[in-house]
Amino acid sequence: MAETGGGWRWLIAGELRAFPMRFLLAGLAIAIGVALAFAVHVINRSAADAFGQAVRSVSGGSDLQISGASALGFDETLYPRLMALEIVADASPVVQLRAMIGEQNKPITLLGLDMLRALTVSPNLIGRTSAEAGEAEAALDMDALYLSETARAQNGLRIGGRVDVRANGRSHSFTITGDLPGVDAGQAIGVIDIATAQWRFGRLGMLDRIDLKLAQGVSIEAARRAVETVLPGSARLTDAEAESRRGDTLSRAYRVNLDMLALVALLTGGFLVYSAQSLSVTRRLRQFALLRTLGMQKRALGAQLLGEGALLGIAGSLLGLAGGYAIAGAALRFVGGDLGAGYFGGTSPKLHFAPMAALLFLSFGIATAVAGSYVPARQAARIAPAQTLKDAGDPVDPRAAPKAWPAMALIALATLFAFLPAVNRLPLFGYLAVALMLAGCVAGMPWLARTLLRPLARADSRLPSLDLALHRLLGAPSQASTALGGIVASTGLMIAMAVMVTSFRGSVDDWLASFLSADLYVAAASNEASFDAETQRRLADTPGVAGIAFSKSLSMTLDPELPPVLLLVRPVAGPGYELPLIEKARRPGVGLALWLSEPAARLYGARPGAPISLPIGKEGEPARAYVAGIWRDYARQQGAIIIDARDYIALTGDEMRSEAAVDIAPGASVPAVRAAIEARLPPDLAGRVSFAEPASLRARALALFDRSFAITYVLEAIAILIGLAGVAATISAQTIARIKEFGMLRHVGMTAGQILAMLASEGALLGFIGVTAGITVGLALSQILIHVINPQSFNWTMATTIPWALILAVVAALIITAAGTAVIAGRRAVSRDAVRAVREDW
Repeated sequence: MAETGGGWRWLIAGELRAFPMRFLLAGLAIAIGVALAFAVHVINRSAADAFGQAVRSVSGGSDLQISGASALGFDETLYPRLMALEIVADASPVVQLRAMIGEQNKPITLLGLDMLRALTVSPNLIGRTSAEAGEAEAALDMDALYLSETARAQNGLRIGGRVDVRANGRSHSFTITGDLPGVDAGQAIGVIDIATAQWRFGRLGMLDRIDLKLAQGVSIEAARRAVETVLPGSARLTDAEAESRRGDTLSRAYRVNLDMLALVALLTGGFLVYSAQSLSVTRRLRQFALLRTLGMQKRALGAQLLGEGALLGIAGSLLGLAGGYAIAGAALRFVGGDLGAGYFGGTSPKLHFAPMAALLFLSFGIATAVAGSYVPARQAARIAPAQTLKDAGDPVDPRAAPKAWPAMALIALATLFAFLPAVNRLPLFGYLAVALMLAGCVAGMPWLARTLLRPLARADSRLPSLDLALHRLLGAPSQASTALGGIVASTGLMIAMAVMVTSFRGSVDDWLASFLSADLYVAAASNEASFDAETQRRLADTPGVAGIAFSKSLSMTLDPELPPVLLLVRPVAGPGYELPLIEKARRPGVGLALWLSEPAARLYGARPGAPISLPIGKEGEPARAYVAGIWRDYARQQGAIIIDARDYIALTGDEMRSEAAVDIAPGASVPAVRAAIEARLPPDLAGRVSFAEPASLRARALALFDRSFAITYVLEAIAILIGLAGVAATISAQTIARIKEFGMLRHVGMTAGQILAMLASEGALLGFIGVTAGITVGLALSQILIHVINPQSFNWTMATTIPWALILAVVAALIITAAGTAVIAGRRAVSRDAVRAVREDW
């Protein structure tokens, strides 16, 4: 056996030459799975890195930051109290606004700084004055604006020019005095004097942030303890890394779910490897028996087949890594770093190769291929050489009853895991339940096939082709189970994904129909314009307006470790915004009534009637409130809280609003009311207000939904294609491997047409059984996705909607593919001369 290694290479090369398409499809499935998983990881990692870079750029290099708990900021009297702390070497007050500049309407982050303080605390934010402007003149110019290179480029501006800046509902003209060399590329940031920011943009007496420079030798933890003693309820202590983690937390569930969905293709590839290797073992049983007779050990024979799987995995994984990197580059360029989900808006991520991730997904691909080869390798190693040389039939005795308990145990374990809670806000047990459920159903295929086929075989159908097909499937249980495993895996995953996406989209559509109940919606972008109290009164008196409800939203931090929630200010009983309540408090609590969205209630563990603090109270102290009810919301994953407009005004005195919902009086037309509202707008709002009807808002929202789920649709389509290809490859390989059987049937008098009818019956039976089981497991998997993974990932629930039309189309496609492939492959098999097909037995 000195040339065993060379013999292995010859055997592998011979098998590849004999059946290249079978291994090509299996390798391609591995490649697709690795490519999609690696691409999703690289895209989201690049986007998260860009987001973190943006946060660090805005922080300017400070040690710690005090940030407002809400977009209202906090009282500037906190600044001297912080400066009095011994642990603070210096502090830089900041006003931070989201602004629009120029005519391009590209948003920037506008910072108002005390330049002398920022020079020592956050030097990266200090502007560099152009030679034409002069340092002295710029220092005295209250209307000086410094823009980063990205902010200038995306708005078509140059240093020295004048530009209008719009923020917080106000506008002012500035001179672009210089640039910001310390700001990273890709970050759109502008800097002005803090006094100008407070004066021009309605922020007098308020700050949004204070950047801290700690005294030498003071640890971060010691500083945190000291600072927290003077913080009011309207402020939070944080740093750039914590802000980056919060942004990462918001998108983490989305990224993990995409990773898992991408691995679906890899899992399907593993089943195709299993199918290819099982059929290869069945076809080569006599070769293996001869090798065993000549002295090859069991372990060596098993190692050869595992080596074949590893080579398949290496080739497919390397191809997948290259393809995944190319896909990631194209997606970042044309779709964005959030793949349409909107988590990383305003960032421009650059493609970065991730070597550790590449190594990890390479290992996944190889491990999947080896795992798919394990059972066939074990089966080949256990053959009895002498018996196999005499009879190379199915390795499984058709008289032996298949065991159902392994499948039942896996399904029971999957059911148990489905009821376990999330781990670190991720549905890890849910994903494990999906894998176990799928494995259990595939493992139960021999028992299910025997259970369904045996009664049919006992009955006399009076169709010889069908009777032969039934007895053939019963007489070769191993080959039937191999084909069924691939069909069940691909069908189950397809159905599960289709039901989940359809249910989610249907729930969103129903929610939009109930939530958008006004006749007309008016919006003034908060960065450009807003409705003051006088404008609100004028619009309420517009002819044709039966009722109007004004609203606004602002971000608010309840937990420093979680992304900010949105506080929605609106009349709770006003027109146009019907509240889709899920639960309601039985009796009023203490303080203000707040209505939490379902995601907010889940994130913060709040129940109806429970107390809750609102960090926008008077004198910086939190307002006492209680949860009056929980409402369904699919628009804000981070959570939203509704407060009645009157309670909000009593707390803050803020009467500015950015949106309005209008009920039209009977007999009035929407176009006429719209024209009347436009005529009553003040001059500074002309052209800065948008109008929309419920139908258009609903269509826009569903378009955004489809965009955010575009990658899911792609993965679903790929799963369908891989499933169909796997079914075709499996049926084709099994048919071609039976050439001698067909020759013998021709010798005993069967015609080619009868053999083809038998093959079509076999394919249709396999397809029907596999699809039936696949639909069953798919529906079970969809319930795990809908009621376990989605609530634990995104904190919202939905009703199940089954896309029967799509399911029936997939069922028909799979059955037709199985039957059609068997017939096509059978034509090739029966075309050979019947004598030549059985000459080895003469």
